[in-house]
Amino acid sequence: MKVSECKEVFALLSQYLDEDLPEDVCREIESHVEGCVSCVKFVESLKKSIGLCRSCIEQDNPAPLPAKERDQLFAAYQRALAERKRAQA
Repeated sequence: MKVSECKEVFALLSQYLDEDLPEDVCREIESHVEGCVSCVKFVESLKKSIGLCRSCIEQDNPAPLPAKERDQLFAAYQRALAERKRAQA
């Protein structure tokens, strides 16, 4: 495979960053990116996005809202909707 255009690099970047490509394709991507300012920016942006996604996955999810608090929140929401309807009338 010959990787010589930005579109080809963009299409393979996720696989490249996950190390799912053959070595020769990785070298072609690296060679292209070294000489392409647009691809350098894109690669850095993608790396940052992947890092942010991974950091979100590692966080614990909050506990579910207890039934009493959920009912109170729903009641407050219903009151807000009713107030909005009255204000629009």
